[in-house]
Amino acid sequence: VAITHGDVSALAADRCWRTGNQERVLLHSPYSFDTSQYELWVPLVSGGAVVVAPPGDLDTRALARAVVEGRVTGMWLTSGLFNLLAEESPECFTGVREVWTGGDVVSPAAVARVLAASPGTLVVDGYGPTETTTFATHHFMRAPWEQETTVPIGTPLDNTACHVLDDRLRPVPPGVAGELYIGGAGLARGYLGRPDATAERFVADPYGPAGARMYRTGDLVRRRGDGVLEFLGRVDH
Repeated sequence: VAITHGDVSALAADRCWRTGNQERVLLHSPYSFDTSQYELWVPLVSGGAVVVAPPGDLDTRALARAVVEGRVTGMWLTSGLFNLLAEESPECFTGVREVWTGGDVVSPAAVARVLAASPGTLVVDGYGPTETTTFATHHFMRAPWEQETTVPIGTPLDNTACHVLDDRLRPVPPGVAGELYIGGAGLARGYLGRPDATAERFVADPYGPAGARMYRTGDLVRRRGDGVLEFLGRVDH
């Protein structure tokens, strides 16, 4: 996926990071994994510090120790790892001001356990394919939190457009399922050396300015009445 410096800059400059919670961010993702862009650039461009995790594969115990010893204030975890830590060591989040999680469906029970053990922590469901530079939407959860059946993927980041469309690229009403298309800041150029795949997934955006494109995610979502997006599954399943 061809991501530009401008795409990464747009991510790092988003207003969602202006919480004061990104002073010490844990770097534990491989450099080839897109969330490393958050772990590196969000703290560095705002005067924060990157806390480098110990080398090698980290089990939940080692990761929890790295969080505590590194005085981590902000971090990203895949939903699977977040669920494990919430089950085995929810108290490790006590000093963490903000934790982002995603990459798969986030467990509401795991969110509830973390917020119960660490009511001062902000938990964020961050959704976004690599083709939109790491994150396209976010949903914030704070204690006291009324547990929901599912965790929404939330609302768009700055200068990001999320369209819920039918198979003829027409907007569907709130509450109706449709495919999610994403445009605006952070949209990749396409797939390097794969023009056919690029043309298939990056299509003209009829709702943006002339020449705008949007990414066809293949994800089925619905928009609630309050504008929050809920993930329902894959279009092809």
